[in-house]
Amino acid sequence: MRNKWRARLGVLTGASALVLSAVTASPVAADEVPPATARGDEGPPGWREVEMPPGTKIAEGVAPAQDAPLPDVKAAAAAAAAGPPSSCLGATAAYGAGGCFVPYGDIFWVGDLRKDGMSAAVGIYTDYGRAPDVCLNKNGVNTWVTCNKDYREDGNVRLQVWRYDSGTGKFYQPEAWSSWIPVDGQY
Repeated sequence: MRNKWRARLGVLTGASALVLSAVTASPVAADEVPPATARGDEGPPGWREVEMPPGTKIAEGVAPAQDAPLPDVKAAAAAAAAGPPSSCLGATAAYGAGGCFVPYGDIFWVGDLRKDGMSAAVGIYTDYGRAPDVCLNKNGVNTWVTCNKDYREDGNVRLQVWRYDSGTGKFYQPEAWSSWIPVDGQY
C-alpha cells in the first residue's frame, strides 16, 4: 500500500514539474495582444513604437513565386498563401507577424498572419556589424513574401518580428526574437 502511494506521489510530482516548466518556459502565443502601456504612445492601444537603428535598410518583400518566368496566377497565389518551406530556420512569431530564414540563398520569409490593417515586418541583424535590414510584407493578411539578401557564410543572423503601419511608416511591438541562426545553416 505504501509503495503505491509513493509511486502516485512520484507521478504527481513529475507531472507538476513538467507543467510548471512548460508554463514558465513557453513564449507568449503569437495571437495574444500585449497589455496596455501607461505611456499612451500612438498606434494601436497597448502597442509601443519601435525605433529602428541608424542605417537600417528597409525593403518590401516579393511574393514567393514572382521570380519564376511567366508564373501561373493560381500557382503564384497558392505559393503566397502556403508559407515558407520546411528548410526555413529560426521561425519566430508575434501578434500577427511571422518570419524565418532559408540559409541556401539567404532568403527571409515574412508572413502577415492577422487581419488588423497593419503589415508584418522582420528585422534581420548580424553578429558581425552589418547594418540591420528589414523585410516588409505589404501583401495583406494570410500571405507570405520573401526578401533575398546576401550575408557572410561564416556569420550568424537573428530575426525580430513586428507589426508595421504603412500609413505612418512606423513599427510597433509586440515583438519577438529568434535565436542566432548560422548563415550557412550548419548548427
